[in-house]
Amino acid sequence: MLSYRHSYHAGNFADVLKHTVLTSILDYLLQKDKAFCYLDTHSGCGAYQLDSEQSLKTGEFNNGIAALWEEATLPVPVERYMQQVKAFNGNGALRAYPGSPMICNQMRRDDDRMFLFELHPNEFTNMRGNFSGDRSIKMSKSDGLQGLIANMPPKERRGLVLIDPSYEIKTEYDDVVDTLIAAHRRFATGTYALWYPVVNRTLISKMERLLKASGIKNIQLFELGIEADKEERGMTSSGMIVVNPPWTLQKEMQHSLPFLADKLGINGQGYYRIDTLVAE
Repeated sequence: MLSYRHSYHAGNFADVLKHTVLTSILDYLLQKDKAFCYLDTHSGCGAYQLDSEQSLKTGEFNNGIAALWEEATLPVPVERYMQQVKAFNGNGALRAYPGSPMICNQMRRDDDRMFLFELHPNEFTNMRGNFSGDRSIKMSKSDGLQGLIANMPPKERRGLVLIDPSYEIKTEYDDVVDTLIAAHRRFATGTYALWYPVVNRTLISKMERLLKASGIKNIQLFELGIEADKEERGMTSSGMIVVNPPWTLQKEMQHSLPFLADKLGINGQGYYRIDTLVAE
């Protein structure tokens, strides 16, 4: 299926969680002089206009980045993320939103490489336009899960892998876990960040069980919800499962997630979850 377009959802509460975690991990990687590799299995186009027809149709960014835009005081990790969004807007009004690869591109150094995968033909064309001319960025119109396995381990032996499919097909919940396990066998010291939506809690619980039984150590989970789980169709929360997280990440999320749950929760229903699925 290639119907998913992130332009309808850019800057929503799930992006706030994903990109707060992402910028925290990248900030940690940047503290060492040694280069790293970033691989994004489902890159999208990398840049989104919040005044586009798609974005305005859903208005999801209003309960995400827009709800935080005028906040004078933010937790340090959320402020770090916010600075990347502001930089993308030229430090002016909120009109556009950077996707995960754009955030990494803004933060990385010249010798840090990026591998971007996207199957959707229009999204890939737009992505290629957004990142053309940089030899340190490799783009491929192909399956990102297969591309992940093929490119592990990276020559830098330092890296962050972001796995965030649309989960339009239920088998993707199993596929991402299988791929993560296979990639970890090839590159056990890399950091892997697996994003998931909570539409059906049973599927997420299964993912957690599979990862706990995988033999992989050092797995943490961070979840942000805007309302309680429900049976009706629709995402009520989302999460990030991180393998080999920075030692600072859990503490940073302990400061950030309570704030975000309170700020973005609907009618006081916001909540967060911080768990160690597998210890080091």
